[in-house]
Amino acid sequence: MSWLWAIIVGFVLGLIARAVLPGKQHQPLWLTTLFGMAGAILGNAVAGWIGVADTRGIDWTRHLLQLACAIAVVALGDMMYMAIRGKRGQTT
Repeated sequence: MSWLWAIIVGFVLGLIARAVLPGKQHQPLWLTTLFGMAGAILGNAVAGWIGVADTRGIDWTRHLLQLACAIAVVALGDMMYMAIRGKRGQTT
């Protein structure tokens, strides 16, 4: 069941990250979900490093870190995706 939640959270974070980023992102939806999952994992790791991973109540700091990391991963992932596809610098 934890894999299902990881996919759902990754999907939601990836979509929010795509909505926040300016311009059009070119990666497919499944790749956005993977980038969102990676951002959530990275955000959890950062929250653990700074000591806010487990708090009383809702972990707002951890969730904001997850979102910030998802935005960064989606942005970098889109740049890498476009570079691999050979369309870097082209706008359509």
